[in-house]
Amino acid sequence: MVLALALALAASAAGAQAFPSKQVTIIVGVAPGGTLDALSRLVAAGLAPILKQPVVVENVTGAGGLLGFQRLMKSEPDGHTLNFSNMSLLIIRHMQPKGGFDPLADLAPVTGVATVPMVMAVSNASGIKDLPALMAHMRRNPGKVNLGSGGPGTTAHLAEALFLNMSKADAQLVQYRGSGPALTDLMSGVIDGMIDQTVTLMPLHTGKRAHAIAVSTPRRIAQMPDVPTFAEGGLPEFDLRIWNGLLAPKGTPRPVLERLSAAVSQVIDGAEYKDRVEKQLASEIPPAAERGPDAFRKLLEKDAARVAELIKAIGLKPAN
Repeated sequence: MVLALALALAASAAGAQAFPSKQVTIIVGVAPGGTLDALSRLVAAGLAPILKQPVVVENVTGAGGLLGFQRLMKSEPDGHTLNFSNMSLLIIRHMQPKGGFDPLADLAPVTGVATVPMVMAVSNASGIKDLPALMAHMRRNPGKVNLGSGGPGTTAHLAEALFLNMSKADAQLVQYRGSGPALTDLMSGVIDGMIDQTVTLMPLHTGKRAHAIAVSTPRRIAQMPDVPTFAEGGLPEFDLRIWNGLLAPKGTPRPVLERLSAAVSQVIDGAEYKDRVEKQLASEIPPAAERGPDAFRKLLEKDAARVAELIKAIGLKPAN
């Protein structure tokens, strides 16, 4: 048994030394154009010169991100196929209970890369100017307001269900295959509003293509100083900031995970990434002490319990 263990450890070390030996693919479970896609491509672009291999993003959409994880779980656990996700991965098992996916058991966390605030925005055509006005409009017209999101089980879906629960109002939750199509319909007035991350909604607000009415941070953010917080709008308990990170299939050798984590740290500490994420996207980069496989796993375990409590509290139902 000792010999077998030694051989296994030697094989693991050899595999890590050989990594990467070919193209690295990062699976993103949403359509191009949304928050996950934007951040994943920033990370991929930075990783390629460090790993000295091509790093490509592959969008595998469907079932609230489940199809992307199923694709990941079928891949070799050697670090060459990864997944870029956010807190939505902890929602999937509740929304897709028949999908056979357990995020804590089926994934090997690599590291977190950014924490992004949520923003509520309304279409210019809606005529809504602030959060209290939106809530009052929904209460007067139950079920008449349409709120879009990037699909069932996404963080936006959870955020909007939580918003309706807290505001004691009713609206139609329209599910899209990714936030990109939802953003298009928000700008054209097909839907009345949506909650998503600053990565996608801040440019629409500053470009006057939609109107942001609330941010989920405790204080207003410098990049959108004219937008009140949810607390200022009457919902002090709405606090839902979303982490984003990189994951591998279970069984990926520890040295490979550490190699990937170190490479990602180089990317997110770089001036170009920090400028884009902190200044342009109003997001936070995790400090060094909160990076790596162990820290990321602790975050997943903590938020898995939080998500389960939220889903129970707001009565979010499975998609199948």
